[in-house]
Amino acid sequence: METDRIADIWGSRTPHPAGSSWPKRVDQFLLDGVDESDVQKWVRGACLLCSNGCGLEVAVRDGQMVGVRGRAEDRINHGRLGPKGLYGWQGQQRDRLTTPLIREGGRLVETDWDTAMGRVVERSRSLLDTKGPLSHGFYTSGQLMIEEYYTLAVIGKGGIGTPHMDGNTRLCTATAAAAFQETFGSDGQPGSYTDIDSCDTIFLFGHNVAETQTVLWARMLDRLDASDPPRLVCVDPRRTKVAERATIHLPIRNGTNLALMNALVHELIAHGWVDTDYVNAHTVGFDQLDRSTRETTPEWAAEICGVPAKDIRAAAEIFGSSSNIVSTCSMGFYQSHQATASACQVNNIHLLRGMLGRPGAGILQMNGQPSAQNNREAGCGPALPGFRNWDNPNHVSELAELWNVDPIMIPHWAEPTDSNAIFRYAEQGSIGFMWIVATNPAVSMPDLARIRRILSGDQCFVVVSDGYRTETTELADVVLPAALWAEKTGTYTNVDRTVHLQEQAVEPPGEARGDMAIFLDYARRMGLTDKDGQPLPAWDTPERAFEAWKAASAGRPCDYTGLSYAKLHDVGGIQWPCTSAAPEGTERLYTGGVFNTDLDTCESYGHDLATGAPLGEVAYRARRADGRAVLKTTEYEHPFEEPDDTYPLRLTTGRTVYHWHTRTKTSRSPQLNAAAPAMWVELSEPDAQRLGISEGDIVRVTSRRGSIQAPARVSHPREGVVFAPWHYGGADTAANELTLAGWDPVSKQPEFKVAAVSVERIGPGQGPAPAPTTTASAPVRPFDETARK
Repeated sequence: METDRIADIWGSRTPHPAGSSWPKRVDQFLLDGVDESDVQKWVRGACLLCSNGCGLEVAVRDGQMVGVRGRAEDRINHGRLGPKGLYGWQGQQRDRLTTPLIREGGRLVETDWDTAMGRVVERSRSLLDTKGPLSHGFYTSGQLMIEEYYTLAVIGKGGIGTPHMDGNTRLCTATAAAAFQETFGSDGQPGSYTDIDSCDTIFLFGHNVAETQTVLWARMLDRLDASDPPRLVCVDPRRTKVAERATIHLPIRNGTNLALMNALVHELIAHGWVDTDYVNAHTVGFDQLDRSTRETTPEWAAEICGVPAKDIRAAAEIFGSSSNIVSTCSMGFYQSHQATASACQVNNIHLLRGMLGRPGAGILQMNGQPSAQNNREAGCGPALPGFRNWDNPNHVSELAELWNVDPIMIPHWAEPTDSNAIFRYAEQGSIGFMWIVATNPAVSMPDLARIRRILSGDQCFVVVSDGYRTETTELADVVLPAALWAEKTGTYTNVDRTVHLQEQAVEPPGEARGDMAIFLDYARRMGLTDKDGQPLPAWDTPERAFEAWKAASAGRPCDYTGLSYAKLHDVGGIQWPCTSAAPEGTERLYTGGVFNTDLDTCESYGHDLATGAPLGEVAYRARRADGRAVLKTTEYEHPFEEPDDTYPLRLTTGRTVYHWHTRTKTSRSPQLNAAAPAMWVELSEPDAQRLGISEGDIVRVTSRRGSIQAPARVSHPREGVVFAPWHYGGADTAANELTLAGWDPVSKQPEFKVAAVSVERIGPGQGPAPAPTTTASAPVRPFDETARK
């Protein structure tokens, strides 16, 4: 690799015209002093540092990882890797947890596995015997392998019988799953990344793809730099690198997404930009959608969103006049109070135009994490495995037969528990045992002061499995050292349903174990069995777990039965459903306009988008979707908090290109940490001038829940908006000290994108803010040390 990919984030361009294949470009990074002749083996896998899931190979020398390179033949990246993929793996080689820890006398001390697991099982068994399965909660990640998710799902829902299972996927991708279920009947991305190669228009709704999925942005850039570039519409309150390339940038006020979407639907219908034949044949609910949006004009939305009506009208005209449109939707829409309704409207505008199921026409409701899709598929979160419907007795019976357990053992008397409720039950003490796996809620959850109180209290016994000591492990009763990426074997599935096999490249450090091995150890010590007294789960290796998962997926929308470890090793990424009828995988869903809304197939009977109330089988049956997509929306409502005299600004949080989640790994990568070493907050230039704040000044940001202090970056959010990256922990610097414990009524995804705050200058800083200058966080103008003095 010739260039510094910290400065040159997306690498060199390889433009190509619409309809042609994306050219290959292999990116590689090896440690200093290592060249290719030193590499003893290259081990195949996929990157796990964003939801793109790029195919790569791990370089190994003397039992250690020494580099990575992209796989040119892989359908996701054609050989490219982003900065996190190139450099982030180095973080696994520092500061790892290598022995179990238990709390003694108020502090964590090292111990052996038998002692640690003995303490876990003693508390778990005691609570099960005295309080039953509702005393147990499991809070996992979007970064495990499907073998691990499915193993824990069987343990939790088939062995223990608790509905209290969710993951930090609730924070990033719950709305994607919910919107797909509401519109199409089940989860699963309709589109494919290859649609970018042939579309003539791209809409990005709340998706800063340039920083959150760098290789996908490189794919888009190669189309934008071609001789026939697609038109690009960007919805984001910040002037991102995406916005800089946009045909139209709509910098709406954060929290007003549904108002914008209802106006776009209004314009499509009012101007006749509707494929009437497709809508009549393949959807239900058009008349209600029409009635709901008749008054939501661009002028009405402009007042709410704070953008010109002419720009909303122009964006609608682009959508209405294009031939092949790809829309992506991400955290800017998902982490909001009307998230599911807004995401459903993205689905709706594609259905109105018949823009599904063919090259260049698709929807990508993005994941925030690399294997969040696996959590959703395998039922380790608030769902049943294989996109089964908890409210359908036949689906529950299928699982019970598969696991050889009594159907009553599988919790299905009410909707599965979301993480907001899990933490509330832990706060109250009704959940007395919580196992947190591969995530750091003491930084990532909203209203952190409350989360710390819950995790540190005596009312709930907390177990944490992780590869590092984190803000969360420091509050735990037992800490278990876990193997990380490339230290174990298993499969990951990315945003567009592409399954990759990650093969073990190196051994985990010290006594660290793979998560599946930890879960199976727990199950065996607990004595979990099926109806015949056989161990539950029945498998003991990753490949056997994968074969068991394939059986669970058979006949469901996410059918894996045509896949195998050998096939994934040889080919690289393959999209599900992959079956005997589609042995090479399936590039797009719903190509024939038939959706998963049949009563016996659907994953959910749907919800009221305003209240979140489940509609139930009777109401669902009355809708008579019968394989057609469902058009639905609701009225716009104001966010939970609006600016006022005390808190006059709107906070939004987000990610930066150089870090991943709470920086447990990327802060230990020299290149990535140097690029964004510490917390900052961003203000618009008008707001900074009004408040007397200059670049680098130390400011205090305060909400109704707490405050943080950090250097100010005078940058490019819209006036009235404050941006804070959420990667950084610490009571004085964590953005989630400020965010509120409110959520969308359907997806239950927390409101991270709107909180009312005030900002005040505390004093001068030591120089410019430690924010990147290569991204949306770039300063308005260069730092002037002379002028500052």
